[in-house]
Amino acid sequence: MNTQTVTVTGMTCGHCATSVREEVGAIPGVHGVEVDVATGLVTISSEGQLDPAAINDAVVEAGYAVAG
Repeated sequence: MNTQTVTVTGMTCGHCATSVREEVGAIPGVHGVEVDVATGLVTISSEGQLDPAAINDAVVEAGYAVAG
């Protein structure tokens, strides 16, 4: 099991977190997604290392952006 953490900007509420959780959770190989709206941290558990572009695309699809 692999864990990656990214910072997502623009989230302000539980609905924001749900949108990000659903989009990132749909990436093949993802087993779990934890979102902390207060800090913007999104922790992703997966089978292997995920492509950063796939994570970015999922976050953008949810309507937000990956910082940095």
